[in-house]
Amino acid sequence: MKRDQIRRRTKCLTVSALLAALGVAILALGSLLDTLDLSVAALASFFCVYAVIEMRGGYPWMIWAVTSGLAFLLLPQKSPALFYLLLGFYPMIKERIERLPRVAAWVVKLAWLHLAGAAAILAFRFLLAPNAAFESRVWMLALFYVAVVFCFVLYDIAMTRLITFYLLRLKGRFGIK
Repeated sequence: MKRDQIRRRTKCLTVSALLAALGVAILALGSLLDTLDLSVAALASFFCVYAVIEMRGGYPWMIWAVTSGLAFLLLPQKSPALFYLLLGFYPMIKERIERLPRVAAWVVKLAWLHLAGAAAILAFRFLLAPNAAFESRVWMLALFYVAVVFCFVLYDIAMTRLITFYLLRLKGRFGIK
């Protein structure tokens, strides 16, 4: 293996460890404040965006897995870790989905949202709060569903804009050489 390849792999591994540590720190903030658990999971997933752009390969997946595992082990409240486990790998699949035509890409993105949402509901119901009574009205569920889809669309648009900003303005400054 050439010296440049070894140096690049070392840089990528070091940056991956730093991004995973930052992700766990942000998830810890969400663990302390109950209302921020979904927001910090979305924020922590942005670290994977950098890894997808700069490092490629298995590094973004490694960051997601290490952050998820450490968050489950270290955080006192597990809901931010669960949200990150289910939503944190979205930047990696977003890259693949956006190669599709625009309408097909949105259909796949919304299907993924529904699968991740169903997994989150099942995990909360059976793993984190098995004895909790979930009583809700139909109109509240419909309102919640609309809010979740709306927030996901905003999240996707914000991620696309952040990626565009990074590629146009910051790539030369923060890139791994």
